[in-house]
Amino acid sequence: MYDDPTLSEQDGIRYLHFGTEWIQGAMAVDSPAELVLEYTRQMMAWLLFLEPPRDGAIGQLGLGAGSLTRFCLKKTRSRLTVVEWNRMLPMMCSLYFRLPANARLQIEIEDAQDWVAEPQLAGSCPILMVDLYDADAQGPVRDSVEFYGNCRRILGDTGVLTVNLFGAHESFAPNIANLKAAFDGRLLLLPEIDAGNRIAIAFSGPPLAVEAQRLLARAEVVESRYGLPARRWARSLLSEAQDGILRV
Repeated sequence: MYDDPTLSEQDGIRYLHFGTEWIQGAMAVDSPAELVLEYTRQMMAWLLFLEPPRDGAIGQLGLGAGSLTRFCLKKTRSRLTVVEWNRMLPMMCSLYFRLPANARLQIEIEDAQDWVAEPQLAGSCPILMVDLYDADAQGPVRDSVEFYGNCRRILGDTGVLTVNLFGAHESFAPNIANLKAAFDGRLLLLPEIDAGNRIAIAFSGPPLAVEAQRLLARAEVVESRYGLPARRWARSLLSEAQDGILRV
């Protein structure tokens, strides 16, 4: 059975649930393209390392309330491919979360695990954002080494993956281990936020060696262009730098 999507609203914010109290997405009613939840802003941290793709698509596994989709449609010119297994959710997002009809948006109703395994999709999404939770919201529902390895194949020769994890949950350590196995250890982590979410960033392509000043300069551009707290992200990631260089 599909998890039935339900709504709540408070102080101008509309929330998506799957029949439980857990929040699965949110929208500011007066500013629908704004990223309300902190973890959704952090899911865009790939902008520190890559520009939005011109040829491939931005991939999104899990539609939620369409927050990332609305943001990317407004802020980039990239095509978007969204994979969502719950066939009720696109209509819900269209009716209640102002998900626009757009020629750049393609929504696939499919299990993300099956979708990333399709051989013809290799290299199709140099950016992939993974946010796959069910009604219990107690850990990603797709998180095996094979799944993450297929995500890496979707990225192609050069790409960035962001994944929404729960830092304090028992699923966190296995996810980190599986991501490291699939991406040869090329993994960065943003700090856990108050809600418990923690965003992992994984990389395909040649090794990166980014000077601190270069990353901070890029963060200023991202913050100015996209209205995201990118300088805070950069300073956090640079805690892993050695001799002023972040290597991943």
